Amino acid sequence: MVKHQPLQVYERQLCLSCLTGIYGCRWKRYQRSHDDSSKWECSWFFLLCCSFLLLLVWSYFWLEILALCHIALGQQLNLYWIHKIVVLAILLTTITGVVSIDNFWQDEWDIVVISLQFTGPFLHIGALAAVTALGWVIASQVVRVERSRLQVVMLVIYVSVLLVLYLVPLCISSPCIMDLSKLGPRPAVIGRRGAPMLAPEHTIMSFSKALQQKVTALEADVTISLDGVPFLMRDRTLRRTTNVDKLFPGRQDHDASFFNWTEIRSLNAGLWFLRDDPYWTVQYMSEKDRNRTANQTVCSLAELLRLAARTNRSVIFSLRRPPPQHPRHQLWVSDALKVIQRSSILPEQVMWTPDWYRKKVRAAVPLLQQTSDEKLPVAELKERGISTLTLHYSQARAQDIRQFSGSNVSVNVYPVNEPWLYSLMWCSGVQSVSSDAPHILKKVPNPIWIMSADEYGLIWITSDLISVAIVIGIFIFQNYHLIRWKMSGMRSYNPEQIMLSAVVRRPSRDVNLMKEKLIFSGETRHEFSMYRNIKKK
Repeated sequence: MVKHQPLQVYERQLCLSCLTGIYGCRWKRYQRSHDDSSKWECSWFFLLCCSFLLLLVWSYFWLEILALCHIALGQQLNLYWIHKIVVLAILLTTITGVVSIDNFWQDEWDIVVISLQFTGPFLHIGALAAVTALGWVIASQVVRVERSRLQVVMLVIYVSVLLVLYLVPLCISSPCIMDLSKLGPRPAVIGRRGAPMLAPEHTIMSFSKALQQKVTALEADVTISLDGVPFLMRDRTLRRTTNVDKLFPGRQDHDASFFNWTEIRSLNAGLWFLRDDPYWTVQYMSEKDRNRTANQTVCSLAELLRLAARTNRSVIFSLRRPPPQHPRHQLWVSDALKVIQRSSILPEQVMWTPDWYRKKVRAAVPLLQQTSDEKLPVAELKERGISTLTLHYSQARAQDIRQFSGSNVSVNVYPVNEPWLYSLMWCSGVQSVSSDAPHILKKVPNPIWIMSADEYGLIWITSDLISVAIVIGIFIFQNYHLIRWKMSGMRSYNPEQIMLSAVVRRPSRDVNLMKEKLIFSGETRHEFSMYRNIKKK
């Protein structure tokens, strides 16, 4: 009579069951397998990693997290066909998006390097924590009964990455790693085109909003009209910020300088702000401000100078030269100088930026502050009489700023709209920043973070020591777990370890032995073994 051993009760693994169901659309317990992943499945894991790295700048890819959880639990990496299609689609979409962004905003990649200067120390600690936690997965794969070349390669790569992370602070350079005693005064904030997040840019309302945020100066872009009136306009055309398409249909794509001042003054320069809501701030405006916005007109340079003189603020502006066929093409500098001389503003409160006819400008109005947006050697700046340098944030390196400041050349950086960038420029030693968001920078009384080199060194060494201790502990624990498993032999079996999954391509000898041990016991097992030996003979 055949004597059956009672089957053992299933070990409840709710976490593993949920992960497998969500990750691979396998909700039945027998659909899981402990077989090693095939080369084809490993290639899918490589695509998963590529998709994850590309999507890291947009969002965290949950499928990659589930895959890592599966590996950590010692499960087979199975991707359902729907997930494979989604992974490929996301991968192709992300690559296309990155290429498109690179074509449109190629110059903006500099912000990545600058942001690393500010976030580098914290990214290092985060990366160290992530790689240290990954040690559990690596240890579970490396510490096995059987040894393979892949395990050795995996261990070497992991240790190499750890060593690089341990030493990478030697290459991290951030202006905010400095002694607090060496921190300079808070950079002045200049309202760039006023406060364009709170009101339509280049309007009296926008500049008034900027003055309410305690800016020290006002910055504008100036164009010369057909009849020689300097007015404020950022774009080449009037299409974006006025209703020129309604008042002058057919001329919306014409250069703004080919309109006379009467035509320009008749345009509305505020309705576009309410319609487009470029910074999502219209909903926070009061009814009074909305009515005021709807009635804004294009501002002239004379109006801006009068406002600055009345509020005792400085003015910095860039002057755009009209096209060659424009009647003021040769007189554009004279037109701007006449407005400055006729206004009530003090000459030393005006920062002159254009490099054209600089000697003529200095001779006509000697007290004007000469400013340049071109990064030149200090000797040449002194020769031209330039006292202030206006640089894009991508050109504002800490060592250059220190060099200019040491030669009594002030540095103004634009555009600085985020508190973290403002903090970085503050630590770098700039004297002022031009911002579209003075209301945001007003709330930054101190740099977001600053620490001395000794403090960062202590954090760095402590993090490395903790990481080393955790990694060593993980490998010791995994080895101890493996030794216990060897000593315990094959006393207990979980039906889930019997690979009845459809994904198993060929049964192994160990599987047959486990099946036999579950079904037969005692003398019956011995008789079955004799029968099998006779059958082989």
